Amino acid sequence: MKSATANLRWIVALALLAGFSNPVHSTEEDFFKGATVRLIIGTSSGGAQDLWGRFVARYLGRQIPGNPEVVVQNMPGAGTVIAANHIYNLAKPDGLTLGLVNPAIYIDQLLNAKEVKFDWARFSWVGSPERIDQVLFMRADAPFQALEDIRKAAEPPRCAATGRSTAGYYFPRLLEEALGTKFQMVVGYGGGGDMDLAIEKNEVICRAGTVSAFVSREPTVSWLKSGFVRPLVQSGTERFSRLSTVPTIYELMDAEKTPDSTKRFVRAMLASGDLGRPFIAPPEMASGRLKVLRDAFMRTMRDPELLDEAKKRKWDINALSGDKLETLAKEVITQPPEVIGRMKKLLGK
Repeated sequence: MKSATANLRWIVALALLAGFSNPVHSTEEDFFKGATVRLIIGTSSGGAQDLWGRFVARYLGRQIPGNPEVVVQNMPGAGTVIAANHIYNLAKPDGLTLGLVNPAIYIDQLLNAKEVKFDWARFSWVGSPERIDQVLFMRADAPFQALEDIRKAAEPPRCAATGRSTAGYYFPRLLEEALGTKFQMVVGYGGGGDMDLAIEKNEVICRAGTVSAFVSREPTVSWLKSGFVRPLVQSGTERFSRLSTVPTIYELMDAEKTPDSTKRFVRAMLASGDLGRPFIAPPEMASGRLKVLRDAFMRTMRDPELLDEAKKRKWDINALSGDKLETLAKEVITQPPEVIGRMKKLLGK
């Protein structure tokens, strides 16, 4: 009898130990099982942001304990500020509402835009599938082998941009501020295709575009193979894996001993590239629940089926974890008046 009682005690003890060894997983699985997670995308359907959101949504639910369904809702307006306001003020921080917003809207908060009803740093940061860094490229037959040649040029090279509020415009302008180069910006093009055609016709000889598009889409893929264009500098804090020989603006600023105040300004303007396509959640989410979502997101980014489909789409997965996004978000939103003033001047505000 004593032996049976002792065995029973051991069984109970082991059961309790097993339960306590993974209490979060059990609790979270119960919470998410049968639930629906809503992903609010701050743009209309059909664009790159929407395509990325729907792409990730198809795989994310598999990696969340309980395998909830993930449904997409588009909430366009004000450059995704409307969606950000909704997530920040109206959605519950229970893990059932996520968002995908424009990574540059922190600039609207810094400039005190009246539409902003959120505090950028206080969002719960889940993860990003890619970084949206820029690369400045130029016709290879132009007399500029490097940025040093541009700095010494009697006549600045003509570079294309769609408008003054785009990264394609302010990345070259930041190179001017930080490294002393000069560009003649030609604005008003309808899009990337128009700018590429202008380069082919030699109306302009350079432009900036996203690194992911530069290395994976036409015509730049063929241009690179044939040697028609040459990439000069990229905007990320780290070199893009498929542009490993192209320096970053941060490397060049260090080499040129650019003043710290200018470095901070450049960092503030280009941080949206590092934020990439940020998946966010309402503020004040319980740390355990947020960790579950962050871990699920990073597992999703390693899902073989997702990676295979991304490869077919010629998309590069270059994921950033939620904790790194949070650190960056808190950093960029804390800027001195000098940086904000320079930002207003650059953007014409």
